[in-house]
Amino acid sequence: MAKKLELGDPAPQFDLREDGGGTLSLASFAGKKLVLYFYPKDDTSGCTMEAIDFNRLLPQFTRAKTAIVGVSPDSCASHEKFKAKHELGLTLLSDETKKMLEAYGVWIEKSMYGRKYMGVERSTFLIGPDGRIARAWRKVKVPGHAEEALAAAKSL
Repeated sequence: MAKKLELGDPAPQFDLREDGGGTLSLASFAGKKLVLYFYPKDDTSGCTMEAIDFNRLLPQFTRAKTAIVGVSPDSCASHEKFKAKHELGLTLLSDETKKMLEAYGVWIEKSMYGRKYMGVERSTFLIGPDGRIARAWRKVKVPGHAEEALAAAKSL
């Protein structure tokens, strides 16, 4: 398991398939700000609300010169259906191998009803133009989170 990322740490590199085809890497955002949010599963209530909130604020993030990318272990096909159903303009990356999730320390042991399993800890990282972690939110509560990430991006 990767060490917990701290503010100022270099953001772990990635190169993943994106919805709609193609791949995207951290290098694609060199010199730019990036909000990288990790979520458990397409089309579940909390994940849908979070995606809709980020999508609603996409024009404001763009004005703040900040890209938004969502990451989950779901397939690209799942992401495409999710985006079409909710009319999302966000880029979603598929990490079916969970290597990126592990590198960012968000693939963790969870527990529900006494059953332990591995899953994604809802987390968001603001990566600065220098490629370093500028802000990190762990165990995210969805209401108001996209607005908080936008405020942080504007202040960077």
